[in-house]
Amino acid sequence: MSIYRYRPLELDGVQTYPLRSRPSKVSVKDFARPRRAKQTVEQWVGSLPHILAAEDFRAVVRAIARARQRHKPIIWGLGGHVIKVGVGPVLLALLERGYVSAVAMNGAALIHDFEVAMAGATSEDVPAALGRGQFGMAEETGRVLNQAIQEGDRDGLGIGEAVGRHLDRARRARQLPFHRFSVLVGAYRRGVPVTVHEAIGTDIIHNHPAVDARALGAATHRDFRLLAAIVKTMSHGGVYLNVGSAVILPEVFLKCVSLVANLGRPLRAITTVNLDFIQHYRPTQNVVLRPTAMSGAGSHGYSLTGHHELMIPLLAAALLNRSQGGQ
Repeated sequence: MSIYRYRPLELDGVQTYPLRSRPSKVSVKDFARPRRAKQTVEQWVGSLPHILAAEDFRAVVRAIARARQRHKPIIWGLGGHVIKVGVGPVLLALLERGYVSAVAMNGAALIHDFEVAMAGATSEDVPAALGRGQFGMAEETGRVLNQAIQEGDRDGLGIGEAVGRHLDRARRARQLPFHRFSVLVGAYRRGVPVTVHEAIGTDIIHNHPAVDARALGAATHRDFRLLAAIVKTMSHGGVYLNVGSAVILPEVFLKCVSLVANLGRPLRAITTVNLDFIQHYRPTQNVVLRPTAMSGAGSHGYSLTGHHELMIPLLAAALLNRSQGGQ
């Protein structure tokens, strides 16, 4: 006999209802369909479950496709990891088909893309180099990037255009053997704006004796204002994708949104996406939630979680398949 004064509830009086009468959030009509032979990418995407992330993925594809059709900005914010996992050629294919209107990079993305273009390789072994004082001390990376930034600053250019111009000159002089893998080169040759957003002390080129902090600061601020000018035109269909930047680019994007609102052009009806293998606080707030909350009806924010080396080619395949079909 229990010593407690409470007794377990009796269930005899519980009222139930027929299962078929209950509204349910998931139905078999929403389930995935197995892949069929000779299925197109678009058909395969359509066969995914109409549930949660798969439905969000389709919504992102539709939003980017609509932006392209309506000639609205499709801005890709790229962290360094995106470049070093080898999806630069995929981004270039999207750029060539009109699915990239502008690229915003953090300093790591700039460095990885530069090294790929110059040497066909990037991403050093940090633990092995750090104790020897060699981490980030590659001569060409520090010297050439700082030189390009300083030359560009003298000509009134931001970092993205300055480095793109420098690399394209090297390409034309046959001194850039891996240029076809470079987002910077591909964007510069097609007149697609690239902006680079530096935080002093975060990148290896800031350790190099060739650094000019005044030129670096002026050029990256010029790029911030250029990105803001592009963000200003996002209303009624523009898309911003934050891919692989946990802090710098989400902060920069939010400041652009605030700046254009202050200047009398608050954004309306935009789509934002954070695509990363971990969903962090800052991209969630500064990309997915806050800008879409202030931009009102017709705005949507999406969080897609997955590895860049898988998700970006999948997203690109879905988009390129649509364009090949004339949609």
